[in-house]
Amino acid sequence: MSSPIFSLLQLDRDDKQPVYLQLANQLMGLIRTGPLHAGQRLPSSREMAEKLQLHRKTVVRAYDELLTQGWLESHTGSGTFVARHLPTTALQTLTDNRETTFNPQRTAGFSFTVPEHLNRPVLKASSHLHLDDGFPDARLAPLEELTRNYRSQLLHGNPYVRLGYGDTTGSLRLRQELSEYLNETRGLNTTAENILIVRGTIMGFFLVATGLVSAGDHVVSTSMSWAGAAANFIQAGAQLHTVPVDEYGMDTDALELLCQQKKIRMVYVTPHHHYPTTIVLRADRRLQLLRLSEKYGFIIFEDDYDYDFHYLSKPLAPLASADKAGMVLYGGSFTKAISPAFRVGYLVGSEDVINYLAKLRRIVDRQGDLMLENAFAALLQSGVIHRQLRKSLRIYRERRDYFCDLLRSELGDVVDFQVPVGGLAVWTGFDPQINLKTVAEKALQQGLFFYDGRGFNVPGMKLNHTRLGFASSTPAELEQAVGILRKIISQSKQRL
Repeated sequence: MSSPIFSLLQLDRDDKQPVYLQLANQLMGLIRTGPLHAGQRLPSSREMAEKLQLHRKTVVRAYDELLTQGWLESHTGSGTFVARHLPTTALQTLTDNRETTFNPQRTAGFSFTVPEHLNRPVLKASSHLHLDDGFPDARLAPLEELTRNYRSQLLHGNPYVRLGYGDTTGSLRLRQELSEYLNETRGLNTTAENILIVRGTIMGFFLVATGLVSAGDHVVSTSMSWAGAAANFIQAGAQLHTVPVDEYGMDTDALELLCQQKKIRMVYVTPHHHYPTTIVLRADRRLQLLRLSEKYGFIIFEDDYDYDFHYLSKPLAPLASADKAGMVLYGGSFTKAISPAFRVGYLVGSEDVINYLAKLRRIVDRQGDLMLENAFAALLQSGVIHRQLRKSLRIYRERRDYFCDLLRSELGDVVDFQVPVGGLAVWTGFDPQINLKTVAEKALQQGLFFYDGRGFNVPGMKLNHTRLGFASSTPAELEQAVGILRKIISQSKQRL
């Protein structure tokens, strides 16, 4: 082996990776790129150790690693060689140190296209102050109880069962507790067999869109709606149509006109608190939506993302509670009740559909976190979640009222809103002269995050609206946030 080859081997004894692996990986790289070619004889382990100032056992271990992987072959009495079965590579001169502009760590060597519907911003908790999309306050979450229950699941019981593979539909204990909980609080009529545990509503909707919507199918949502639903429909190859939403929710008359023109496969709806406006779908329209589903044969996906947070009286029962024809799939999660970090959600439907979607789930995500699911079951069984929701509802109502008072007193001349009867955010319209994108950027520089609302714009119309979440902030934090907004907007108005 010539000395230039040795000069290409750069070993770092302070690196976390063992030296023998460094040597093996670098020799592998030289074989791939050409300086070492098929059939070439390598120096003996003794010579390699002397040249690189290594212990001979380190070199032997590196050679053994490459022999095992098939990069090298050994012939008794002749030495160690680069495997002859490897393809011939273009030789590179050892003095060629030219840098290439191609970086495979950053750019793949093959072509692919990122569909536009996947280019959605990912909202992450980072700023100290936030008027977010309507997130809960994780500081209120029953973390101590959850920790105790999770620890118990880890340590007690048959380890082969609790730490092994489970049912693709999710923890039986959680499905049983959830069935009882949903029947009691939402008027559903379920058993454990009607429930599929998923990692949040988004996973449940992905399974539904993938498994029940085919390319070319006609699907419907409101003109303003959750972008995640639209992205899943488009990913499934469906043709997406929208119907208007007014002060009473989805316009079901417009939906019927569309049904008369197209064969609708699925309708996505957030009837309890319409997303993003928080409007409650009026009772007569709920009944009409169910009637249209039976008449025209379309599936209803009911996303009840914040059912538990209604401030005036007991909320209207879900569509699923009045579904006698098996047309409604009901999705929810513990995101708002506990925290978005714990990915535990549920999909409710007829047994045959749940069994089918569980089979589909198996090729996406074999199962969820059984430890976490059983811990949540314990929280339901012990009443912790019930008490948590009652406490959170009281606190969030107080924060809603305080925040709306702040909006009126500090920003009343530039914003327009209705006090929401439920949910964790205020649908807020800003003066058309205010550039929300600019205000959001300046606010972030001062430690306040809020979404600029671009994704809520109806095609051909700039609404200049956004959702301002109040639940995740204390009154003091809300006051700071509104103060920052007032200052930025006042400075902008002075420059106009």
